[in-house]
Amino acid sequence: MKKILMSITLVLFVLFSLAQNNFSKSAIGVGVVVEDLEKSIDFYTNVIGMVKTGGFSVAKEQCTELGLTDSYNLDVTILKLEDSEEASEWKLMSLGTKSKHPKQQFMSDDTGMQYITLTVNHLQPILDRIEANDIKVLSGKPSQIGENQFFALVQDPDGTFIELIGPK
Repeated sequence: MKKILMSITLVLFVLFSLAQNNFSKSAIGVGVVVEDLEKSIDFYTNVIGMVKTGGFSVAKEQCTELGLTDSYNLDVTILKLEDSEEASEWKLMSLGTKSKHPKQQFMSDDTGMQYITLTVNHLQPILDRIEANDIKVLSGKPSQIGENQFFALVQDPDGTFIELIGPK
């Protein structure tokens, strides 16, 4: 009897858990409109270390129909932390327009998506690429935030803050 109750409880738990999941993927895709697509792709691949995994285009008419833009085509480049189906997508696109707001100096300067956090295996190789590309580390030197965990803060070419966390 005890085994039957445990089995029923387990089945109900699994069914309840499945019923509560509304998502078919566990990763989030984030679309980022940038001023200069090539400059941003270079930053995210050659400095941060993301990989280009694909892309797609959406015609102006379909963009209008879908409510994405009012008069632009979209050419989207997909970057990921690793080339796997499960990895989150960092989707870059440019409309050839300038930003309508000033570049933030601090996360508190605006609302909306302000930063991403990347947890890395080793911080130093990324810091070396940041220095080689004359990118300012806003946090100064990496700060220790835990046992063998360090934090560095930079901004991408459009001002999105990037927290880099990991061992040196």
